Amino acid sequence: MKRFLASIAAAALLVPATPALAQDNDQGKARKEMRAGNVLPLREIEGRILPRMRGFQYLGPAYDSTAMAYRLKFLRGSQVVYVDVDARTGAVIGKSGF
Repeated sequence: MKRFLASIAAAALLVPATPALAQDNDQGKARKEMRAGNVLPLREIEGRILPRMRGFQYLGPAYDSTAMAYRLKFLRGSQVVYVDVDARTGAVIGKSGF
């Protein structure tokens, strides 16, 4: 029984790692694109967007390498808001949760 529970616990630890691996891959692609001069540095994009989001707590970014866009996540109370930003230009290309 102990072996069975240990194997289930070990398998459960592997499940959350899968999305993290995909995110790490996109972050690596973002760094590569930034070094090549194809996208703006994340700090520059955050410097443009965060001042517009007063009253919201910034939770962090996610990079979509296919769209070459950042999704910045914010929270105010129980309201979750996403701001999608073109990584090449820094232009806001979408908002959700408002």
